[in-house]
Amino acid sequence: MAKTRNVLGAGLIGLALVFASPAAAATPREILVQASFLTSDKATALNLINQSLAASEAILARDPQDKEAQMQRGVAIGDRGHLLRSPGDAKTARRIFETFLAANPRDPEAHLAIAIWHLDTVDAGFLATTFLGGKKDVGLAELDKAVAFGGGRPFFTGFAALLRIRLNPNDIANARILAEQAAIAPAPTPLDRIARHAAQQVLIPLRSGDGRTAALMARKYLPFGRI
Repeated sequence: MAKTRNVLGAGLIGLALVFASPAAAATPREILVQASFLTSDKATALNLINQSLAASEAILARDPQDKEAQMQRGVAIGDRGHLLRSPGDAKTARRIFETFLAANPRDPEAHLAIAIWHLDTVDAGFLATTFLGGKKDVGLAELDKAVAFGGGRPFFTGFAALLRIRLNPNDIANARILAEQAAIAPAPTPLDRIARHAAQQVLIPLRSGDGRTAALMARKYLPFGRI
């Protein structure tokens, strides 16, 4: 595990450089990326999430139709619910994602958000799954749609690989196919670069057939894996 931690640390140092400019965290999305992937302290992460939520709501107050702000508001509420184990936030986030998807049925981020919602709920255990209504089959179906509509971007293929192997350490073949795609694809955004780097690292155990180690690494590379 020491080797795994070293690899993770090196990758996160590199990713932190993405946000090293004075304009860092200028948008709700950028703030959430910092909270989700570059923060190891829960209180700091929650503070960033609340900043992002406030920024999204300020944008929506000016323009209620702003799609980016709509999506980031849902993500922020879902992230806050995840860290605080808040059923109310979880349900609110799901409603936001489903409403957004109904209006934008081919949007890969909406499909990915719903996939993560269901698969994170399933991962949280029986009580959360039963109470919130998370469904593994729905999560996997939405994950496939995110990949199908995602244009080959690592943001979708890479995180799909991580989510699949975390859900089932025996699902090596499917996770490897997705990770192989993500590892060599162009990465136009910070989230694509984060996902591509994660896919490249998780591929090491996947290629040797070690699903258990790949699943443990996936947990570290998924949002809030450092907390």
